[in-house]
Amino acid sequence: MISLSWHEALKMLVGLVVIIDPLLSLPTFITLTEGMHEQARRICIRRASLTVGIVLTVAVLLGQQILDLLAISMPAFRIAGGLLILMMALSMMHAQRSATQATEEESSEALDKEDVSVVPLGVPLLAGPGAISTVIIDAHHDLQITAVLLIEIWLVAGMVMLILQFAQRIRQALGNTGINIATRLMGLMLAAIAIEFMVGGLRAMLPGLR
Repeated sequence: MISLSWHEALKMLVGLVVIIDPLLSLPTFITLTEGMHEQARRICIRRASLTVGIVLTVAVLLGQQILDLLAISMPAFRIAGGLLILMMALSMMHAQRSATQATEEESSEALDKEDVSVVPLGVPLLAGPGAISTVIIDAHHDLQITAVLLIEIWLVAGMVMLILQFAQRIRQALGNTGINIATRLMGLMLAAIAIEFMVGGLRAMLPGLR
């Protein structure tokens, strides 16, 4: 069993927060729930947060089995996941949402849906391909890491619920400029995480690489 230090656990938690980035979802959430009754909005927030927790939990518990079924090695998945996350990070550094999470057509189509809590809000806006890839890579095959990661996933899901609940106040307090600055900083951190994933995958596939 791999011994997990507190700073490694903190690194996983920060990585989850950065890649889900609920602040970047605030404008989309406000638009999708505009005109909703307060009770309906609260139900939407709870469902979206539960979706984040459930989807990422399933990814942690079944991700490795799916990779094994498809005969995809973890090093190859780390490189592919790192590239995907790097694309998201580059978009975030331009204060934009990556097309890997949702295209403009998908966002426009969502405006016509009665229930947006699961799709597109929960998936793919919050628990998108990048977040799913991250938790699969972090899980490793180790019981201790998996247990800590599951706790962190539900902590982040609770944080998502809290941020969406106060979406209007947060947007008014930070303004578009404040949200964009925070998004760019998170994008920079996410780029570093993506590079680490890719380098780890390359080292595993090419043992002679230092």
